[in-house]
Amino acid sequence: MITINDRWILVEAFFKEKGVVRQHLDSFDDFIKNKIQEIINEQKVIETDIPGFKVKFGELIIKRPTVYEADGSEREITPMEARQRNLTYASSMFLKITPIEDGFEEEEQEVYIGKLPIMVRSSLCWLSRMSKEELIEAGEDPNDPGGYFIINGSERVLVIQEDLAVNRILVDIVEGSSSATHIAKVFSSTAGYRIPIVMERMKNGDLQVSFPAVPGRIPLAILMRALGVASDKEIVELISSDPEIQNSLIPTLEAGMEINSIEDALDYIGNRIAIGQTRDFRIQRAEQILDKYFLPHIGTSPNDRRKKALFLGQMAEKLIELVLGRRKPDDKDHYANKRAKLAGDLLSSLFRVAFRSFCRDLKYQLERAKSRSKRVSISTLVRADIITERIRHAIATGNWVGGKTGVSQILDRTNYMSTLGHLRRVVSPLSRSQPHFEARDLHPTQWGRLCSTETPEGPNCGLVKNLALMATISVGIDERLIEEILYELGTEPIEIARKKGIIGAKVILNGRLIGVHEKPEILVSEVRKLRRRGKIHHEVNIAYYTTTKEIYVNCDAGRVRRPLIIVDNGIPRLTKEHIEKLKSGEWTWSDLIEQGIIEYLDAEEEENTYIAISPEELTKEHTHLEIVPTTILGINASMIPFIETNQSPRNTYGSAMIKQALGLYSINFIERLDSRAHLLHYPQKPLVNTRVAKILGLEKRAAGQNFIVAVLSYSGYNIEDAIIVNKSSVERGLARSTFFRSYETEERKYPGGQEDKIEIPSPNVRGYRPQEVYRYLGEDGIIEPESVVSGGDVLIGKTSPPRFLEEYKEFEATGSVRRETSVSMRSDEDGIVDLVLLTESGDGNKLIKIRVRNERIPELGDKFASRHGQKGVIGILVPQYDMPYTEDGIVPDLIINPHAIPSRMTVGQLLETLGGKAAAISGIEIDGTAFCGTSEKEMYEILEKAGFKPCGKEIMYDGRTGRILEAEVFIGIVYYLKLHHMVRDKMHARARGPVQILTRQPTEGRAREGGLRFGEMERDCLIGHGAAMLLKERLLDESDRTIVYVCESCGLIAYYDRIKDRYICPVCGEKAKISSVVMSYAFKLLLQELMSLNILPRLKLSERV
Repeated sequence: MITINDRWILVEAFFKEKGVVRQHLDSFDDFIKNKIQEIINEQKVIETDIPGFKVKFGELIIKRPTVYEADGSEREITPMEARQRNLTYASSMFLKITPIEDGFEEEEQEVYIGKLPIMVRSSLCWLSRMSKEELIEAGEDPNDPGGYFIINGSERVLVIQEDLAVNRILVDIVEGSSSATHIAKVFSSTAGYRIPIVMERMKNGDLQVSFPAVPGRIPLAILMRALGVASDKEIVELISSDPEIQNSLIPTLEAGMEINSIEDALDYIGNRIAIGQTRDFRIQRAEQILDKYFLPHIGTSPNDRRKKALFLGQMAEKLIELVLGRRKPDDKDHYANKRAKLAGDLLSSLFRVAFRSFCRDLKYQLERAKSRSKRVSISTLVRADIITERIRHAIATGNWVGGKTGVSQILDRTNYMSTLGHLRRVVSPLSRSQPHFEARDLHPTQWGRLCSTETPEGPNCGLVKNLALMATISVGIDERLIEEILYELGTEPIEIARKKGIIGAKVILNGRLIGVHEKPEILVSEVRKLRRRGKIHHEVNIAYYTTTKEIYVNCDAGRVRRPLIIVDNGIPRLTKEHIEKLKSGEWTWSDLIEQGIIEYLDAEEEENTYIAISPEELTKEHTHLEIVPTTILGINASMIPFIETNQSPRNTYGSAMIKQALGLYSINFIERLDSRAHLLHYPQKPLVNTRVAKILGLEKRAAGQNFIVAVLSYSGYNIEDAIIVNKSSVERGLARSTFFRSYETEERKYPGGQEDKIEIPSPNVRGYRPQEVYRYLGEDGIIEPESVVSGGDVLIGKTSPPRFLEEYKEFEATGSVRRETSVSMRSDEDGIVDLVLLTESGDGNKLIKIRVRNERIPELGDKFASRHGQKGVIGILVPQYDMPYTEDGIVPDLIINPHAIPSRMTVGQLLETLGGKAAAISGIEIDGTAFCGTSEKEMYEILEKAGFKPCGKEIMYDGRTGRILEAEVFIGIVYYLKLHHMVRDKMHARARGPVQILTRQPTEGRAREGGLRFGEMERDCLIGHGAAMLLKERLLDESDRTIVYVCESCGLIAYYDRIKDRYICPVCGEKAKISSVVMSYAFKLLLQELMSLNILPRLKLSERV
């Protein structure tokens, strides 16, 4: 019998081989090896308007990552250098181009066409071949997972996008008062575009098709004729060989009665597109549209029309089966109908667009050059920055082709877990505004594929998901090989089957009906045998639905799959000796796949299985055995000990807060200049840990500390989730952290030969600040390391040329005045200059980066949380002599309120308190892994053996009085996290400060030293209290009070002429009577804006009473 420990060795083997972000790396490598060349082959040739001249594309060569320096040299670059110097980590691409003139091929040229950003740790990255020692030498964290890009020095992830599967027919019943009763829909997607094609069944029973290229609905019979199916008999044959279904087609055929020939059918469609043209042109246009924009994934040449008619028939049959009640509507949220788009897919759609615009430009350049001279040199005409800039801009901003935003995000580096979690995030493209309750629900098919716990609270709940531990994503293989194999295994091609009237199960490959098989069970078991023997690629999945008699075969990209142990007759194929081979290192995870011991299943094939959760419950009926049930969780949820005993929302909160904990985010933090970074001073590994944390090495990058926690209401300073913390523990270094912030600037060069200068600004520059803010600058204008700085101090003195060039004045003695553009500390921060880095940016300009560090000692209002979603802020810091203590003199570090436990039902925290105590007493590691952790019984025994009460309670004494506390107190050790929400980053007040230029009202927000808004509800309060003067003070005197001169005769705004020393009204002139009026500046603005709209607002003044 294989034990749970044996099965965990499988998990270890899986991660040893795959790592955590394999899905991104595989996808990117596939893009570089295959997809990118395919995109170039789609173009193949550029035809120019010059007769007889064209260019042919050949092979694309991608080099290793390099950088072009400002002096024109090219050198190899490591990711660390790219981060420090704000460069893009990218490789040069060279394309072999052959010019062809009058059919004669000239010599092939290798042309530089742009730079492609390279994913860190992918096959082209320098780090992928380095040993641990070399990685450390290169300044990298050996445990860094990779899977992200470095663009302009910042790390960016392409988040996995979840989408409805393309090229699959989904049928549904139409709710509501639509003219259609049932609907079949398919997103036909091919290189670069996806076209929705909809077939509807009308109330009278006829079928109509609509797709974007042709306005309105087209009757099915007419469309089939246009695709070359002449007779009604043939149309019916292509749809189904079932008599009942054939009878349902009568209204459809009647709808297309008056059009009998293929020409007429094409003309019917052409009439909708090319209205008022000649018949021949209309027919030709209709043929073009049908080839290019109707079901393009089947093909775009006229020979594919027959296949398209077949696919339409498949749609119609499926739709009628739904009408006749032979099948249920398809479930959009079933994971078999979803595909995940990874970095490779996203980059290929982006590269395709970039390459097309590159080709358009090249064609234009060639025609321009050819018209001037006979010989053209292609390498000088190619504009490489088209591709470079297009890709770089998309990854830098996250604005993707197809109008998607937020595809690329800055990698979350709060701690190691948040980084891993970000690289495994899955985003659904549904809008947050409409209520899609079904889409947000946890679907049963997500078991083992997506984490059931980890999702954000709020508007994104259930739309942003995370991959489960052992989920992998298919890269996709060529379906033509699989089609051949299916025919060899006795599948009758569909055309022949329909003609002969063979009845059997339909074989559907990647959503397309390819044939009929008379003995479906045999076909399915044959395919599985071949796959387990390694004769077919392991990415092929096959499922047989007995209810609808359909065999689905999938081998496309983006299916989320999970590994399971195969079971024969109730006996798992995995044996003890396999485990021993894994332990000794003789076998790896791949060997288990190759030997057919473990196989990957997608959501479709899982419908055919019966899976046992543990070996104990295996019967003859079972087909598979779960490796370990814990793998239904994602990485962050796996960190929570005894997660199965908590109430479910608490685990969701816990998973969210693990990502905000301060810890050791990367061991090369000393080299990195992140714009903001936190570092915990004494991270500890948890006493109560999970196996996943050990396997993934999360305890080597810990983010938290083991606190002694008492559950006690003590003095009332821990009401409502506040916590009492031992001040003496804090003084000994508990939960201390450092906050780093980086500032940077560059000596830019401007057109006209002017440039920035880093220096101590001289007092005559425009915008010179008070002298004391420059006091720390060295003679080079840069601050010295280890200077103690506070808000407003200048870190880098810099002057820039004036914004606008002034005309040259002959008699002016001084030159034009430079501007002060120094970089200074943020107004509300202080710290010590930690590091000054002088380097050169990609343009050859001087680049200066400064890192300021700031020690953060826990204070009132800092936020802490356990891993069970029990969050709270410090309510009071109590010195050790006032804290309660046990008989042994142990003083808790933290006191949590007992009311936080019962209603929240976080039993896991109580177990962890007990387990932490047991672990501290005995030195035995307590395992809190979900479903297979240490039992309470074992913890009770450890505690009892050491002379403690097994329930974890102890007698405690009040530190203030020395008296014994009446109740026994539950005390133990819990792993607490310090979260990055600290009071000093949020605290904000303002007396005087900056105002907005337009309205002269105080600015908004803490970063701009803004005011606190006295809003309309607060105003209502004061009105209710009748506090008129207070109201006026808040809304006028303290805000934007202004004195405006108003003409009494015409009621318009007047002004004061300084030179003539008199008040003038623009209408009445100097003789007007003018009074000064106090008003809000915003009101004056309103008056002037009304004037600009040609409205004349007149103010009627009356005497002040």
